[in-house]
Amino acid sequence: MSKYLVTGGAGFIGTNIVKLLMAEGHEVVVLDNYAGGKHEERFHSGAEYIDGDIRNDEDLDKACQGVFGIFHLAALPRITFSVDNPWLSHDVNVNGTVKVLLAAMRNKVKRVVFSSSSSTYGDQPVMPLKEDMVKLPISPYAMHKFACEHYCRIFSSIYGIETVSLNYVNVYGPYFDPEGPYALVVGKFIKQRKEGTPLTICGDGEFFRDFVHVLDVAKANLQAMQSPKVGKGEVINVGNGRSFSVNQLAGIIGGPTQFVPERPGDVRRTEADISLAKELLDWEPTIKFEDGVAELKREWGIE
Repeated sequence: MSKYLVTGGAGFIGTNIVKLLMAEGHEVVVLDNYAGGKHEERFHSGAEYIDGDIRNDEDLDKACQGVFGIFHLAALPRITFSVDNPWLSHDVNVNGTVKVLLAAMRNKVKRVVFSSSSSTYGDQPVMPLKEDMVKLPISPYAMHKFACEHYCRIFSSIYGIETVSLNYVNVYGPYFDPEGPYALVVGKFIKQRKEGTPLTICGDGEFFRDFVHVLDVAKANLQAMQSPKVGKGEVINVGNGRSFSVNQLAGIIGGPTQFVPERPGDVRRTEADISLAKELLDWEPTIKFEDGVAELKREWGIE
């Protein structure tokens, strides 16, 4: 068994990665500043939690002691937040990632798995999204992730740190945070349905998204950390390979709807080609979207 650092490990996706690592018997350190709030239900007994910032060298060096690999998820996420706060989000997302890579060098960490985003592709005229496409990010957040993918590749080629970047599409599942204006759409709709308020649909609702379950994402991270076929800065899609419109999602969850203004920086469609993940990571999704949403509805007591 190995020791791993999960930056942002108290967040939605990070929590699920920590849970999987612990279940497999690994030693886990979490570095998080709880910028998104402290959710006690996300803390796992046996993991070491360090309250710190990825932009702080002392916090990183403390967290990296004896670590074999880093799952780097810490970020200020959401497209709209980056539009409203371009410098702060750049500082955390880009400068913070470079700090993590430098800490990996100092502490002789073998591999860094970076959590990127399908938003890096921009508004592509052809679907599905393939890793060899020319990327055209259209929001600050997307640009941050795109820049970090290149930083990971450069640190592998120049400094010898093994890296791989995972391009997530829309992730949903246990431990999601439904609060705030930047909540992911599945969690936001679940909360609204539970409260008996209309599901708020941005624009015309014909924004298509590829939704992947967070447990499948956690498994992809572990495969990316352990696969002997990667480590040179590869960028790999992690998705479900199918897309649903926001209107279709609202129909699956059920209840009245309300249309609100379109969000700036949103692309019309995302759908991932996941053949490279199958080839290099021996990974593919196991949870159908309809089944995952049905499970969430049961957890929240929604008929």
